[in-house]
Amino acid sequence: MDPNDPIRFAFVLDGQGGGRELDSAAVQTWKADDGVLWIHLKRDEPSTRPVLERALGLDAVTVAALLAEETRPRAVLHDGGAIVNLRGVNTNPGADPEDMVSLRIWVDRSRIVTVRLRKLLAMEDMAKAIADGAGPKTSGGVLTYLSERLVHRMFPVIDEMEEQLDGCEERLIDNATPEIRKTLGVIRRRAIALRRFLAPQRESMIVLQTQDAGFLTDLHRVRLRESADRLQRIIEDLDEVRERAAVIQDELSSIMSEHMNKTMYLLTVVAAVMLPLGFLTGLLGINVGGMPGADASWAFWAVCGGLGVMVAVEIWALKRLKWI
Repeated sequence: MDPNDPIRFAFVLDGQGGGRELDSAAVQTWKADDGVLWIHLKRDEPSTRPVLERALGLDAVTVAALLAEETRPRAVLHDGGAIVNLRGVNTNPGADPEDMVSLRIWVDRSRIVTVRLRKLLAMEDMAKAIADGAGPKTSGGVLTYLSERLVHRMFPVIDEMEEQLDGCEERLIDNATPEIRKTLGVIRRRAIALRRFLAPQRESMIVLQTQDAGFLTDLHRVRLRESADRLQRIIEDLDEVRERAAVIQDELSSIMSEHMNKTMYLLTVVAAVMLPLGFLTGLLGINVGGMPGADASWAFWAVCGGLGVMVAVEIWALKRLKWI
């Protein structure tokens, strides 16, 4: 495959779950009578725009939407079709799942055009399903299948976050607090980032299932409604993850605060015991004449004994007062 070819996949669906793969030349000659076309393009190739404008005949509004730099999930009916932006978790090596990959879609009765910048495994799933004869049969089926696969690949990420929280709770019980704070920060940041895109994505699916889109059948609408419901469960799971992370973080702060208070209390008690001893040793260490015991060999041990007795009396008094 030419690395500069903007076409990642191109299939003409046979209406039975399979399809015939097309090359760049065949895409140029495709006609609606040949069957439903699915073409998957790379957004960052300069030749992508000519394919959209000339080979596929899309209008300027649609082309601009498919090649936009920044997108949020949405669904807008336009000129007999729909412009749909969806997001999928980033499962590419070394990437953060919350850095979600944008998928831009144009769909009408005879074709579905998908454009992406980074790799999405959901697209690989559908290409394989079509090659195996188990894929969607219509353009509406392609859109429905993609929506389901994008949602399906989100669940392992949510499960991983919940497992990390379970591990944080276990380490909190074992007082392994220093290693928890960083993990909690990552989990909360990931949950916030995922929810930011999933909430509008659910709304876009609701728009598609409620609007009069001719390329969607009643079965497609039911499947889109199911995908929207699963997205709602994911959003609720993310809210729960955020709340659990906040509770664990509060508990962690409480444990650390309690530990700090104990340390400060111990230091205060030590300071209280040492204060009179420091005063006496400082007084006995002044360099003036007439210091009692300066010439007696027993004076040092007498002072040490007196200080020991004073420490014992102080500790007794502190215990009597229930300070220690």
